[in-house]
Amino acid sequence: MENQFFVDSEKLSEGALAKKHQLEQDPASRKDPLEYFPDMEQIDSPVRARVIAAMEAYDYASYTAADVRRALNHDSCTVEDFKALLSPAAQPFLEEMAARARLETSRHFGNTVYLFTPLYIANYCENYCVYCGFNCYNDIKRLQLDAGQIEHEMQVIASSGMEEILLLTGESKTKSNVSYIGEACKLARKYFKNVGLEIYPVNTEDYRYLHECGADYVTVFQETYDLKKYETLHLLGHKRVWPYRFEAQERALRGGMRGVGFSALLGLSDFRKDALATALHVYYLQRKYPQAEFSLSCPRLRPIINNDKINPLDVGERQLCQILCAYRIFLPFAGITVSSRESAAFRNGIAKICATKISAGVSTGIGDHEEKYTGKDEEGTGDEQFEICDTRSLEAMYADMAAEGLQPVLNDYLYV
Repeated sequence: MENQFFVDSEKLSEGALAKKHQLEQDPASRKDPLEYFPDMEQIDSPVRARVIAAMEAYDYASYTAADVRRALNHDSCTVEDFKALLSPAAQPFLEEMAARARLETSRHFGNTVYLFTPLYIANYCENYCVYCGFNCYNDIKRLQLDAGQIEHEMQVIASSGMEEILLLTGESKTKSNVSYIGEACKLARKYFKNVGLEIYPVNTEDYRYLHECGADYVTVFQETYDLKKYETLHLLGHKRVWPYRFEAQERALRGGMRGVGFSALLGLSDFRKDALATALHVYYLQRKYPQAEFSLSCPRLRPIINNDKINPLDVGERQLCQILCAYRIFLPFAGITVSSRESAAFRNGIAKICATKISAGVSTGIGDHEEKYTGKDEEGTGDEQFEICDTRSLEAMYADMAAEGLQPVLNDYLYV
């Protein structure tokens, strides 16, 4: 099954192809995924051990309909209840779970849904993650926007009415260093009320600097919490160091960020265990940092350039809905983001049940917002990270959410 992730190698140089083949075929050629690079900060936190112990002990096949019924009857959801709600035994209870999730969402978030858009400013990457379109061995058109190009993209996005932006880069410290990202944050603050980051993990002081530059929020996808699977999918680069990635949100909070987001990329490994680990990661850090905002995403694999066969294993829309409803019941105060990886119909429905934030006007390419927003041809664009499914503009998304009986929100923060 793993070979479905490997990219077309026909255009790689002979040396690069040999290195790629060695990494894929010879585990001994890969770095120990638990060994930090010298520039990586290590923090003393018990959260990782607690999350992994719970995930490894989780036997979801042992739960019964009675366990699920008991969980739904409780006023608050315990960890054990959450495990039952993630289990196969909960699938016949999906409508009841959705009703309970909708009630919890209404209690804590009202009738609102927040809208934002991502802006990819560079797609250079030094990692070999075999499922990602940006990976260093994928033959794509690479681009790094300069300050003028970044500002132009932001002007185009802001003119659509968008007030929250998520800045993203490929994971390359060489091409997208912290200073470069910080300058992008400063530009973003000129045009947007909220600025989020989805970049490679950095140290606490780097997060502090980026916060001072204008970033509010940091999201990091762990991809999978299954270390053995992680090792087979992340073959090269800083991202291979699994614990450093796990601890990124805690470093971001220590660096002053207002909030942090979490996610596993569903379809890489056992999705129920990954969903449990993701939620427990939030659960334990929420108790350690009660002042912070926490959110979860629930992305599924999508096709990439040079590999259109990438799809999530065993994670259909019913399973995705079950996970999202279980998240809401277990973590009623956490935000839940559903991205444009999912269909318009699914996002319309889930926004009425448990999602609190959805993206609009999305491009995962580099420097192409004017073309996508206005139809004007642009030169010098970079290839996308993955194919999106829901291509609606902000205007269309706003109208559709209002038609669903929701109140679309563009911003709810004031800086004084």
